[in-house]
Amino acid sequence: MKRDLQNTMQQTPTAMEGTKLRLKVCGMKYQDNIESVAALKPDYLGFIFYEKTPRHFDTKIPEISDDIKKTGVFVNAEIGTIVEKVNEFKLDAVQLHGEESPYFCSILRSTSLLSRPIEIIKVFSIKDEFNFEVLEAYDNVCDYYLFDTKGKLPGGNGYKFDWSVLNNYPSTKPFFLSGGIGLDQIEDIKKFKKSKASKYCYAIDVNSKFETEPGLKNISILREFINKLHNKKTMNYNVDENGYYGEFGGAFIPEMLYPNVEELRQNYLKVMAEPDFQKQFDKLLKDYVGRPSPLYFAKRLSEKYNTKIYLKREDLNHTGAHKINNTIGQILMAQRLGKTRIIAETGAGQHGVATATVCALMGMECIVYMGEIDIARQAPNVARMKMLGAKVVPALSGSRTLKDATNEAIRDWINNPVNTHYIIGSAIGPHPYPDMVTRFQAVISEEIKWQLKEQEGRENPDYVVACIGGGSNAAGTYYHYLHEPDVGIIAVEAAGLGIDSGESAATSVLGKEGIIHGCKTLLMQTKDGQITEPYSISAGLDYPGVGPMHAHLSKTGRAEFLSITDSDAMEAGLELSKLEGIIPAIETSHAFAIFKHKTFKPNDVVVMSLSGRGDKDLQNYIDYFKI
Repeated sequence: MKRDLQNTMQQTPTAMEGTKLRLKVCGMKYQDNIESVAALKPDYLGFIFYEKTPRHFDTKIPEISDDIKKTGVFVNAEIGTIVEKVNEFKLDAVQLHGEESPYFCSILRSTSLLSRPIEIIKVFSIKDEFNFEVLEAYDNVCDYYLFDTKGKLPGGNGYKFDWSVLNNYPSTKPFFLSGGIGLDQIEDIKKFKKSKASKYCYAIDVNSKFETEPGLKNISILREFINKLHNKKTMNYNVDENGYYGEFGGAFIPEMLYPNVEELRQNYLKVMAEPDFQKQFDKLLKDYVGRPSPLYFAKRLSEKYNTKIYLKREDLNHTGAHKINNTIGQILMAQRLGKTRIIAETGAGQHGVATATVCALMGMECIVYMGEIDIARQAPNVARMKMLGAKVVPALSGSRTLKDATNEAIRDWINNPVNTHYIIGSAIGPHPYPDMVTRFQAVISEEIKWQLKEQEGRENPDYVVACIGGGSNAAGTYYHYLHEPDVGIIAVEAAGLGIDSGESAATSVLGKEGIIHGCKTLLMQTKDGQITEPYSISAGLDYPGVGPMHAHLSKTGRAEFLSITDSDAMEAGLELSKLEGIIPAIETSHAFAIFKHKTFKPNDVVVMSLSGRGDKDLQNYIDYFKI
């Protein structure tokens, strides 16, 4: 029921002692960043409608939880302008950051032009002292005060004022505390909460100290701040500012590659946050790739295993797998960084096809490195790459599979550092590649959330399941559920002929900490650190390591890792074909084999990443089953 606008103030709490501090994150600007911050569940999000700030908001607010109050920030704006923005953006609160008078606040509160009730937050700036007598005239015309640091600009200055000034606060009206608050102020906040001044402190307002640039918030640091603010002992599963997932990650690269990797590190988040980049990326995903990919309820498979199984149909994307999501993003990134030549590695061939596809689309030179053995067993994809104009170069050393193709691609990059962008196909490599690839693939879990809401009435399944080699499809499938403790994460890797057979790729079981292809992760190796040759019937899982995010998920226990043999995977692929009329890639078949090894409850909702279609593996199926 719509509340009477005149009674809004009576709803406001007045006693703050012992209550949880709310959090307002201000200065939001970019849509995908807004969604990421909203996923952290702050109480308020602030959008600045003041044209003289670099955080000026001039786009659309994406759909966010009704529990988060959308707050418009205005500086000496006309009432008509404020009313227009409240109605257009369905704002829940208005923050007045200028010289607005008590009379102005009373007129704003009483106007009948507002389509919804709003909270009014009046800002006062403090340096070394403050005359609290000015507050009395505002007591009856606003809901909250906000105390910020006095500076050259109205907000976002990054400086902290002397909070002890608030010991003389005479009002009972709750207030927001703002001004240069960052991660390093956590202990100061905890001390402040014990002081006399904090009695009516209602919320903490943060902004510039959590930005990589104006308007772009660092999600990892912000999450850490929220957890520490509320004394949550939760683990962070995203990359930190140094490129690590816990103890895994980093950038271990030859000096020749440092300029390339550093250029990418400094620019990838900025480029991805640009509205024009996001618009082009989204349009290509929709009109070229064919997204959103369906979330299909597998009725016969569900009946057989007495649980509710949904398939995220990445096999229906253009090129037949999830790989295209990442290559679309990276080719756009390469263009913005002025690169003219693209290299890639591939195992199963799907990433090679996806890379060749986007290079053809954008008219760029494409060289794909592929192990000699994989070239033989993935002939259809090799033919596709060549038809698309790519040059396919065989890796003839080592095991002549994915690991060796990656080695060759890195050698090429070292020899051509200026004009070449390396489109890494998995969530592996030196920082920022694992994070960048994961972000491009995160469209998978983003879609699962709203698709599941449509079908089951809830965004969170009980389990998300994906096969895992380097781990890009898994990273995208897990991304929006990493910090949802009620969602079980299951990673399915290739056991080959058996974990103890010497012919396996079960990294979580056989791997030790080591460095491969530019990052520290779990890696199959001998006692003296020599990389062990992996084996799997699936070319895409035939890799001796795993992405650093997945190594972190394994070591912390956030994800359950299961190892599936060749025979179980092949049987599961045939079963899915006969039960649902879908022939999966052999990589994906590994994920479907878990139902023979793990029992789910009848009401469990299990979302499977169907990461690729089986066209490329048809000959393998024919040979294996003698069809």
